[in-house]
Amino acid sequence: MDSGLLVLRLVAGLLIAGHGVQKVSFRLGGNGLAGGTEEFRHDGFRGGRLTALAAGGSQIGAGLFLAAGLLTPAAAMAAMGVMTVASTVKWRNGLWVQNDGYEYPLVLVIVCAVLALTGPGHWSADHALGLTPWPLWVSVAAIVLGPASGLLTRVVLHRPPAPGGRTACAQATD
Repeated sequence: MDSGLLVLRLVAGLLIAGHGVQKVSFRLGGNGLAGGTEEFRHDGFRGGRLTALAAGGSQIGAGLFLAAGLLTPAAAMAAMGVMTVASTVKWRNGLWVQNDGYEYPLVLVIVCAVLALTGPGHWSADHALGLTPWPLWVSVAAIVLGPASGLLTRVVLHRPPAPGGRTACAQATD
């Protein structure tokens, strides 16, 4: 079981971190911070550069902490929050990733929830530091607060489309 949790943490955590790197740099096929900023603007979010930095930084930090198995419930909560936002952006396209749907972010949210519930396993920083097992209430709080924070972020930072189908943000930059 511990080897399975290690593989799951490493793959999911490094993919989440890599996605964050793409948002803020040209590494791993990213379009730099300007590209990440434009992506958020295109998706109708306010905040521009700060939003891209916060999202990218959250993904990098949460992903690396998940991969290491360090503060696993908190890392899972942060990753679930960012991936919930991604799910809301892709919601209108349906479930399947082949149609740019929310399938992949949803899978990452579920993987993070599983890691919050199971813990990171023996081959983890949490175990080495004597932090495991985490109390059940900590795991449940992470599973609730992660997606809730993502939904709150969406409500607070998203600009509804202006008349004519363009976002208010796009109109403001014209």
